[in-house]
Amino acid sequence: MKKFNKIISVYSSIVLGLLALASCEGGELYDVNAPDWISDKIQEIEDANKSDEEILEGMQEDVYTIGSTDFSTGWWTAFSKDYVVPDGQKWNAVFNLHINPDDNTYYKNFALVLSNDMERGGDGYKEYGAIRFDVTNDTIAFNSQWGSDFYYLPFKYTTGSLILSPTDNLDANVQSLGGKVTLTVDRTQADTFAIKMTNGVATKTYKQPYKLPSLNEDASNTNIRCFLVPEGSYIDFQQTNIVPIGGLTSAADKNPESMELQNVPTEVGVGTPLEEAMAGVTAKVTFEEGATKDVTASELQFSAIPDINQPGEKTLVAIYNKTFQGNNCDSPIMASATFTMVEKIVRIDVSTKPTHTQYYYYVSEATQSLTNRTLAFDPTGMKVTATYADGSTREIDNSKLSFSAVPAKEGSQNVTISTSDNVTVTTTINVTKSTSSEISYSETVGKTDNTTTFLGAFSDNFQVALGETKQISFKNYTDKAHNYHNFLVVLRNSKNEEYATLRADNWALKNGSEYTCIKNGTQGDWATWLSGMNGAEVTVYVTNCGNGTADVQAIMHGSTGKTSTQYYLGVNTIKTEDLYFALSVEKAHLVFGNE
Repeated sequence: MKKFNKIISVYSSIVLGLLALASCEGGELYDVNAPDWISDKIQEIEDANKSDEEILEGMQEDVYTIGSTDFSTGWWTAFSKDYVVPDGQKWNAVFNLHINPDDNTYYKNFALVLSNDMERGGDGYKEYGAIRFDVTNDTIAFNSQWGSDFYYLPFKYTTGSLILSPTDNLDANVQSLGGKVTLTVDRTQADTFAIKMTNGVATKTYKQPYKLPSLNEDASNTNIRCFLVPEGSYIDFQQTNIVPIGGLTSAADKNPESMELQNVPTEVGVGTPLEEAMAGVTAKVTFEEGATKDVTASELQFSAIPDINQPGEKTLVAIYNKTFQGNNCDSPIMASATFTMVEKIVRIDVSTKPTHTQYYYYVSEATQSLTNRTLAFDPTGMKVTATYADGSTREIDNSKLSFSAVPAKEGSQNVTISTSDNVTVTTTINVTKSTSSEISYSETVGKTDNTTTFLGAFSDNFQVALGETKQISFKNYTDKAHNYHNFLVVLRNSKNEEYATLRADNWALKNGSEYTCIKNGTQGDWATWLSGMNGAEVTVYVTNCGNGTADVQAIMHGSTGKTSTQYYLGVNTIKTEDLYFALSVEKAHLVFGNE
């Protein structure tokens, strides 16, 4: 500030002197031929007065909410509109981020997701990755930023002004991420790609020294799409300089125009009150200007015709009478659906046993301490018949039933099958410990200088038949730059189509996005563990459990003398009759047999 004041003082003296000169004959202060040093000095002072805050141009109103305002939104359940950013352009967005004041979980804020120019989840959809607002300490830094395929968006190009240091996933500083956030995705530079998100207190910047490659099938299409995903928070979107797919939403209140009912039960027991039967119904309401909102049953008025006290097909009529902002609307809207009133179920029977009634599990050092381990019940092929109060019978779809878990213990195990109104029957599953057989393999996977990119090299495919456990041992070498620079276990089918990719550091992926299953690792301090993974002796076990799931376990004897374990249980994306696995790497290489 002192330096700035001196500059101003000097500048004032110069101006006063020049004004005096200008009053003399031949004065050139305001002449186009004035000396260059004068204009240079003026430019210098203007530059000194410039603010670091970016001036947003072309901003337009786009007002809507992303996520539940009770902070109940889970990961990958609520999304903003899609904003298409062409190459050479910049996307600016302004929104209010609301952090749950009662939850200091460090990752419960929002993520920016970047993809190719395709509808999310559709054919040909590919992601570059996601960047969350939080910046964490080195031990879990990768978790706030990740990419798919060959790991676009590497964390090394990220800086942050607010560093969180979570303990047991908690850090009170996550509250500082709330408030008005300005987001910029910058594709205007020829040789860089940059992202900036800031609320004035916390700033996260990503700048890579190269352009994003195109992931579009059409090589001439260089567009990317951006969207926001909250978790345990919600976003009140406000402004954008790019019109999103679906158009802008103004702040002015809007009347409802149509709605679509969702989660309407197909069958309801006779005697069940209508409000109780429809308690789980929701509706997607479309308002003027294309704004949409999901509303719950408590916001709807229901009626049904004809008399719901008699069995048979009924028409459900729902009425909604609120504006986008929750005021009484000019004209209520209606939607309808059909459901069937049936006599109450008094008994259910398993008329056809499930296709698979023999399950398997394997115990290694990674799972030997688990005391309540279970296996998921697989109802494939099973038929359950319901008997109703009037004596009639009908087969129930398995999707309308719930099942108890199967204890991972040898012997015959009972499974309880239940209807929604708690009518039950049991069936039995036989459980056996699997025995392992060792795979002999001698090829090296990955470049020995540890430069192989994510999934850039694979071992052969190894088949795992129903009930089998296959084990394979190798030495793992890593560049030690990041936790995920190690071996990967890729579950796949005979056509090399991925079921799931499982990392050494307690992280699972499916098609580049996080995959959730039962998992746990004993790596402890990440830096210590990572050091020992260079030269670690690793054994991986893959079990085909016979219930449509696979288990993967790993024992890692570190070169520093520390042994750690990792398991992934109940991977349910597989086909029992077509299970293979391969080993791959990222910035690592694997050596099999004697070196």
